[in-house]
Amino acid sequence: MTNASVREFKMPDVGEGLTEAEILKWYVQPGDTVTDGQVVCEVETAKAAVELPIPYDGVVRSLHFPEGTTVDVGTSIIAVEVAGGAAPPQQEAPAVPAPAAEPEKPAEQPPARQPVLVGYGVATSSTRRRPRKQAPDTAAGQAASAVQSELNGHGAAPVTPPAPAVPAAPAQRPLAKPPVRKLAKDLGVDLATVTPTGPDGVITREDVHAAVAAAQAPQQAAPADRPAAPAVSAPDRPAAPVSYDSARETRVPVKGVRKATAAAMVGSAFTAPHVTEFVTVDVTRTMKLVEELKQDKEFAGLRVNPLLLIAKALLVAIRRNPDINASWDEAAQEIVVKHYVNLGIAAATPRGLIVPNIKDAHAKTLPELAASLGELVSTAREGKTSPSAMQGGTVTITNVGVFGVDTGTPLLNPGESAILAVGAIKLQPWVHKGKVKPRQVTTLALSFDHRLVDGELGSKVLADVAAVLEQPKRLITWA
Repeated sequence: MTNASVREFKMPDVGEGLTEAEILKWYVQPGDTVTDGQVVCEVETAKAAVELPIPYDGVVRSLHFPEGTTVDVGTSIIAVEVAGGAAPPQQEAPAVPAPAAEPEKPAEQPPARQPVLVGYGVATSSTRRRPRKQAPDTAAGQAASAVQSELNGHGAAPVTPPAPAVPAAPAQRPLAKPPVRKLAKDLGVDLATVTPTGPDGVITREDVHAAVAAAQAPQQAAPADRPAAPAVSAPDRPAAPVSYDSARETRVPVKGVRKATAAAMVGSAFTAPHVTEFVTVDVTRTMKLVEELKQDKEFAGLRVNPLLLIAKALLVAIRRNPDINASWDEAAQEIVVKHYVNLGIAAATPRGLIVPNIKDAHAKTLPELAASLGELVSTAREGKTSPSAMQGGTVTITNVGVFGVDTGTPLLNPGESAILAVGAIKLQPWVHKGKVKPRQVTTLALSFDHRLVDGELGSKVLADVAAVLEQPKRLITWA
């Protein structure tokens, strides 16, 4: 197809200082037809695993790297043969060799699109969409027609009669980024029926979820047989059997999320002086409140569990002790007190530990906080947490109780001042109103950066969290 354009899609730059990414999975093969916005591969950076959409229509010509290869940002990873490029038809020029002194130029990308990682957008100052391409079968029939060649850098084929007309597509489809389109497709939502709230009429993830909430009946409440279940837990993975008759050692390359996490934890442990304090608390009333909230119509279709109230208790404690919500600026030798709370939730995934956070959690009502936790859960379990979701956290909660652990001494997420570990909630003998009774009890552990949080401040925060969980009516009296 000498008159077709070949577009080289390069490994995009996430804009977070990353220089490489590993190709985890190809969703297309040479010869497959692709369309604008279609996800062609999944890659893993040091931040997260993300899907890459192709920004044009065409047929896959070649995949430059196999799965499992780590590729530098800016390196072409896939070539797509485009039938009907953006360049207008021109008169055919004689095919002559390119001058030796002029190096071959790579195919130019359309000026209105830049390949970037999921979650970072592709829009420029204009939101006008490019004209739709014709259907794949029509495009294949016109591959030898009026398209400027981008392989030899010159020349164009003569215009041929157009193919049979196809039904005209709408002048403009709803504006949404590829991840939002995929979310809508997975949830069965027609974007044409969604009311956009984003800038310039762009549909956001929240708009899609709002459409689902309006259309679906309330979901059945989660079973209550595991009171200590966290908002995010490790996916069910069978233990890998070890054969002692085989090789005596197995070497696993450290890369991607796990490599970044290891470096961050080492940096945190040897930069911030950690202090950890513990408190054991009777959370029987909190567990009863959880069961009551599951029956409340305000929480219909939302995930309600102990972690929701623990998160709210921590937010109340931070509001009462705002100096703990801070970070240490080593370069400026300043303590930066944050007037917002981006609440991180530590999540164990097959690729390693990640800590996505809920932006402006301090401003959310309890149902809004439940909805945000639910979305964080589903995204993390699917392995689709975006890099932006893991940036800018201020404090973190890690629920080790789901593994049956009483508590631990958690390491700070880099750049944060405190992290709360929640242990298993279980029946224990407890002195209640002068008598020993079985009560729901858990142990909390708060680690904090002793450069900016002294023992008094850390103790007040931990004590306030425990007090709210012991008497959840303080969520009202302390609000």
